[in-house]
Amino acid sequence: MSEAMVLGIDQGGSGSRAVLLDHEGVVRGYGYRPVARIYPQPSWVEQRPAVVARSVAEAIGDALARARCSPADVVACGLTSQRDTTFAWDRRNGRPLGNAITWQDLRTVPLVEEVDQWQDASERRQRLGQFPGSYSAAMHMAWRMRHDPSFRRAAERQWLRVSLAAGWLIQALGQPFEHALDYSLLQAMTVFDPRRRQLWDEWITYLDLPRAALPVARPTLYPFGELHIAGHAIPVTAMLADQQAGLFGYDCRQPGEAVVTHGTASFVNVVAGALAPPQGICKTYLAWELDAIPTYTLEADMTVTGAAIRWLSQMRLIRHAHELDQLAGSVADSDGVVFVPAFTGLGVPWEDRQVRGTLMGMTLGTTPGHLARALFEAIGCQLHAIIATMEQEAKLTIQVLRVGGGLANSDRACQIQADLAGLKLVRARNTETGVRAAALLGGLGAGFWATPDALPPLPLDDAQVFEPTMSASARENLLQRWYAAVQRLREG
Repeated sequence: MSEAMVLGIDQGGSGSRAVLLDHEGVVRGYGYRPVARIYPQPSWVEQRPAVVARSVAEAIGDALARARCSPADVVACGLTSQRDTTFAWDRRNGRPLGNAITWQDLRTVPLVEEVDQWQDASERRQRLGQFPGSYSAAMHMAWRMRHDPSFRRAAERQWLRVSLAAGWLIQALGQPFEHALDYSLLQAMTVFDPRRRQLWDEWITYLDLPRAALPVARPTLYPFGELHIAGHAIPVTAMLADQQAGLFGYDCRQPGEAVVTHGTASFVNVVAGALAPPQGICKTYLAWELDAIPTYTLEADMTVTGAAIRWLSQMRLIRHAHELDQLAGSVADSDGVVFVPAFTGLGVPWEDRQVRGTLMGMTLGTTPGHLARALFEAIGCQLHAIIATMEQEAKLTIQVLRVGGGLANSDRACQIQADLAGLKLVRARNTETGVRAAALLGGLGAGFWATPDALPPLPLDDAQVFEPTMSASARENLLQRWYAAVQRLREG
């Protein structure tokens, strides 16, 4: 008799992941497929919906092959996906209406500035749990209502469906039971009030968004639909946003437990508890709800990390991302070079999306190694700023920071982050915690595990720990130099 397993899917901005877990939480199969972005105009960043769906199907196929199991052995599936990247399709036939506009797209910057004049503009951060910038799905939809005739026509005729990647995948690869997203992903569309747990109607009306095209809000564990894989229907029983999934999958479920995840951008998330803290500059998310108890989290981003590494590659300073660690290790320090990688602006605590990146302090003796080291230091300095802001806003203390994502594979990058943040970093052997969370919650929703307490823990016996080792004076000097560079950049 075949062994039952649960499937987790993580559809991200750079690629799609699939994992199969057994009842002990052991990874039995894993698949990954990259997803390309397209750039039709300067500052426009899109993805093809069919390509995204195909990448997920292929990742699932790879995971099944490696696990040597059939889709019939999969009892349930959980989904997590990138946020803000906005998919639209015709509900009559399921066909996409144009490309998905990604969170990196900047075409809506003028619209964001226009919205500043709305009479209720000051309520945006409080009502949505975040500031709806140019990255946000609400802005994407408002732009398409103005500039995309096929989108507006479908909205007017009640044919339109709009969602994030998780919703699109059920439509493209299976059958949705209704047009729905969980609380965290619907909030990520920047139309949902996480405190009141309802759509913000005045905001939707002001932006002229097609309300009938929006998903309905559902809890984390819910029968969202099914995926059809090789003739078998796999129930989709859970859903949540990618960064919150990374937190849950790292077993961070108590106030003060935090994770930094390095991907295309870097995100820091900390558990705040069952009550939403007063709204500050950090995003406040209704991350998940289990046994009718909500868990709120605070989130902050560094805007770019993986994107900055790709920039170094485009400048031919490195050929592959894995070379960055060796390059940064070729020098003892950054030799006064300061890198502010604000390619798409600065996040918390500045929230200045108009500034752009800069390199300062270069001399004729500056080498690619100094630039690589300066990038690692920039990530550590931003992490220091974010942690301080989160602790102040949530009135909690972060003592340990778990780390995941691509850059977490670099010992040197982790050590520099620990030094500059002044915190112990813990890196599990398996850093793919987002897709793990999707699988765990999918299994929980199907009764594969009876209660949250029955979920298998993430193995940490072989985790690597990075303790701060930099002297206090060296740390302070480096932080001051970096903060001064940010100030000069913002002053123009």
